[in-house]
Amino acid sequence: MKAAIIGGGVIGGGWAARFLLNGWDVAVFDPDPEAERKIGEVLTNARRALPGLYETALPAEGKLTYHDDLAQAVAGADWVQESVPERLDLKHKVFADLMRLAPETAIIGSSTSGFKPSELNEKGARAIVAHPFNPVYLLPLIELVGDEGTCTRAADILQSIGMFPLKVRKEIDAHIADRFLEAVWREALWLVKDGIATTEEIDDAIRMGFGLRWAQMGLFETYRVAGGEAGMKHFMAQFGPCLTWPWTKLMDVPEFTDELVDLIAGQSDAQSGHMSIRELERLRDDNLVSMLRALKARGPGSGAGRVIREHEADLWPAMTDTVPLRTVTRDVPVDWTDYNGHMNEGRYGQVFSDAADRLMAHVGADADYIASGLSYFTAETNIRYIDECHAGEAVYVDTTVTLGEGKKLRLWHEMRRAKNGGLLATCDQFLLHVDLTTRKSCPPRADVEARVEALAALHAKGAT
Repeated sequence: MKAAIIGGGVIGGGWAARFLLNGWDVAVFDPDPEAERKIGEVLTNARRALPGLYETALPAEGKLTYHDDLAQAVAGADWVQESVPERLDLKHKVFADLMRLAPETAIIGSSTSGFKPSELNEKGARAIVAHPFNPVYLLPLIELVGDEGTCTRAADILQSIGMFPLKVRKEIDAHIADRFLEAVWREALWLVKDGIATTEEIDDAIRMGFGLRWAQMGLFETYRVAGGEAGMKHFMAQFGPCLTWPWTKLMDVPEFTDELVDLIAGQSDAQSGHMSIRELERLRDDNLVSMLRALKARGPGSGAGRVIREHEADLWPAMTDTVPLRTVTRDVPVDWTDYNGHMNEGRYGQVFSDAADRLMAHVGADADYIASGLSYFTAETNIRYIDECHAGEAVYVDTTVTLGEGKKLRLWHEMRRAKNGGLLATCDQFLLHVDLTTRKSCPPRADVEARVEALAALHAKGAT
């Protein structure tokens, strides 16, 4: 599959990273002589962050190319994403060229945050709005607006690269999410202009309070909880009257003067000017990865965590009986590292536990088996730490069954660095089969016992 990215700014670079790291070939067209450097920096951050969302490896990267000829860039493309500046005349020019050069079967998406499909296509184009959120390589939301059939096709593709397509029912200026952002932005400008709060204090109000709730529940679900046992009707009855109070100035806009710009820019510099943009991006990405991983970990996944969990299920490679078994392939997420800058020893235990889980599923002791009341419990581990492992490193675990008879299962794990096979750690793990009702050891189900014994025999033969 091939994606052509037209415009390599912050959003275009994010699109390139999202497609590339999910195995697509990516062709970038941008006349900016600095485009390759800028996108390269975005890719560096994306390669560090995106794999850390998952407990298994992403697909092998596609091929990245840069072009100064639009025809070459879009040749053979399955998806063409326009991310040029928000000028309608410029977008019309780009779409006119794409109508001549892009394959008829290609989806043509626009990253526009404000223009409607009817405006984009008023000169004969066939684009849909595919509006992402920065950073595109981490945040799953994509607003789709336009032809229903094309949006349906687009949604299937976007889901396959770990995104959450939201089809907007009717076209409207600024779609859905940016209308909320615009309302908050206007009110924030008034609060700064009137001397009520600084830029940092406004950011604190969001990140220390409702921003955390919104990340998992959104707006209406948050207010439903606020209504208590009586639910949303009680909340509406209690707080509905305040809608007539003059709390906000959402229908009014402060005069956009040089003084207001200087005031806000100065406060913003004081707030975070000690960090470069790339440092801020990495801090943002690290925080997002940690929060998204936490949202993924609970049950079926909460909020955006559910999207990652569902995408991860498609990423797990099929396992076949090999000597040894490749049970884990993944990147080390940033929140697995400690104050020394390398992976915390507790996380080695998690990696080897994940390896055992994969082997259990392979022999039939999977989630359904556990739900039936049977499982394997770890009784003893002996981990040897051999070399440092850092955030973002690709690693794998090879597992050998050294004992598989009756209720006993013994595994030998070797964790290695993917780029050179260097040995990072080993683990000798002994497990007992357990009845989850009595919490006592018992023989496995016959089919699972047979699979374990066969695998142990294969591995014993392969080790000789």
